[in-house]
Amino acid sequence: MNRILRHNWTFSEIEEIYQRPLLTLIFEAASVHREFFNAKEVQVSQLISVKTGGCPEDCHYCPQAARYNTNINKHALMTVAEVTTIAKEAKANGRTRLCLGAAWREVKDNAQFDRVLEMVEAVNAEGLEVCATLGLLEEHQALRLKEAGLYAYNHNIDTSEENYGSIISTRKFSDRLRTLENVRKAQITVCCGGILGMGESEADRIKMLTTLATLTPHPESVPINTLIQVAGTPLGDKELEPVPIWDLVRMVATARIVMPSSYVRLSAGRIQRSFQDQALCFLAGANSIHAGDKLLTTPNNRDTDDMAMFDILGLKPQAQSFQHGQPHSLHA
Repeated sequence: MNRILRHNWTFSEIEEIYQRPLLTLIFEAASVHREFFNAKEVQVSQLISVKTGGCPEDCHYCPQAARYNTNINKHALMTVAEVTTIAKEAKANGRTRLCLGAAWREVKDNAQFDRVLEMVEAVNAEGLEVCATLGLLEEHQALRLKEAGLYAYNHNIDTSEENYGSIISTRKFSDRLRTLENVRKAQITVCCGGILGMGESEADRIKMLTTLATLTPHPESVPINTLIQVAGTPLGDKELEPVPIWDLVRMVATARIVMPSSYVRLSAGRIQRSFQDQALCFLAGANSIHAGDKLLTTPNNRDTDDMAMFDILGLKPQAQSFQHGQPHSLHA
């Protein structure tokens, strides 16, 4: 690999990449992808909601906020046995990572967190990488998760710092960054990306990428989500233009070029994309997806459809080679 990982990207440099002629941009991103990864492999992860609804935050896109009436099926924290059963099924279906999501504002040192730690241990013991997304996290809590076997922590920045306040008012952009710092201090890998289609400007998208690309190290996983509007949420009840596929491809390709060793994940909103749309994203450097019928509370692509798409495109799920406590690769 001749490409040097950079962490001093400027907004103008990333903007110049983002604005390149689309075919030129895709070709460069595809070339970078092949320097760092096997372009025929796609990491397949599964995301489950271990505790659904009742979150005190006001994220304008989220159906799990207690203040919104979204008719989701709320449920209390799952048992360790329930999560273990799901982990066994996920492994049997070829997943290499299971992500545990809880609708909390922040982690609290209580019996529920203790149970999540047991879940992490149980999933790890099944031979899967374990990821968690539990909200704001203190350093001592991150260390406990690491000791339990957590491999990755997801904490998206969502959008640019300048646009953040229009999407969430119950926490600050700096709170997000502080959690990421605490995760790094515990030597847990970082999964961090954002959401397109919330009414943000093109500059907001580029600024979001600039924030991610100037983290040292880069997030090992970068999920690129597109908004799924849920009735009852502020953004669900707003008239918004759908994200054109060309914008999504530009985001994927630019992320691939500026963070070449990171997994770039097609995450929420993939169900709204055709095989052809997704093919362009894979060509532009995407190499990870979430599988399973739901992403927390929103619908996701069927496994049969994903496998048919992989067959058409000549792609295959990344093989499992995880041993207890040892991830299958250096990447997240």
